[in-house]
Amino acid sequence: MDVLADVLDRVRFGGTLLYHFELGHPWSLAVSKRPYARFHYLSRGTAILSVNQGEELHLSAGDFVVVTHGQQHLLYSDRREKPFPLINLERPVGRLGLVRHGGNSEPTATMICGNFTVSQPLRSSVLEFLPSILLLRPPTNGEGLDAILKRMVSESALMRPGQDIALSRLTEVLFVEVLRSWITSLRPGEGGWLGAMGDPHIGPALQLIHEQPQRPWTLQELGNRVGLGRSAFSARFTSLVGQPMQRYLIARRMAEAAFLLETSDEAIAKIASRVGYETSAAFSKLFQRHYGLAPGRYRATRGKTDSEP
Repeated sequence: MDVLADVLDRVRFGGTLLYHFELGHPWSLAVSKRPYARFHYLSRGTAILSVNQGEELHLSAGDFVVVTHGQQHLLYSDRREKPFPLINLERPVGRLGLVRHGGNSEPTATMICGNFTVSQPLRSSVLEFLPSILLLRPPTNGEGLDAILKRMVSESALMRPGQDIALSRLTEVLFVEVLRSWITSLRPGEGGWLGAMGDPHIGPALQLIHEQPQRPWTLQELGNRVGLGRSAFSARFTSLVGQPMQRYLIARRMAEAAFLLETSDEAIAKIASRVGYETSAAFSKLFQRHYGLAPGRYRATRGKTDSEP
């Protein structure tokens, strides 16, 4: 089983391309805080990113950056320029063509900006291990990421039938490529379960848990299945994944249960059984501890992700 594919299949994720900019020096854009990840791809020129007026990150052509937790940030060519709120930028309704902004001086920069939206129940599982600012530079980007970004630039430059849906699908694929590129850059022990997928022992153990989360896995059994003794497996799993195996197993069961609550009308008792619990009472207690809501309440109040500029 492909663990990453399994996780992404259980979560509503997607993306929205908001702007395709041509920016004349001097320029400065203020991006307000949002409850989802922001991404910026600088296809030409240079720019500076500053989060919460903190350390400056200098970007050059080909750089791709994700502000993972949607923090307020600035993008500019000159720090002395008064920041223009991105949310106030006027654009014809429904039009995603090139937006020109800033002064009339060289150098100019071109940049696309958008959102990655990852909803519950697996939002934290996917995003909590990413750095708050994820910068991918060429050639770290990888050919797949670079090709998608170039296609997005060309797709957004001209109005064509089906543009919105094409860009939406491209941003979804972009999100997967971003995760792939980041995972390949990790060193052993980094990235939680995302990084541990490549380990020859813990990777197969994660696959077993995802394939059969309802099974009463023990350290001894999983260790035997992947060629490690109980103690060695326990220590390696905790070190690479960032939490003990039993805690990860419970989280995996709760995520599967949340998915079933959101996407099916199955009785709570049946869902409890499907994720490994003999009684709905035991399941409900754990679910409420994990998500802060009883299963029935969670099903009734599941919401949608915002995607405003």
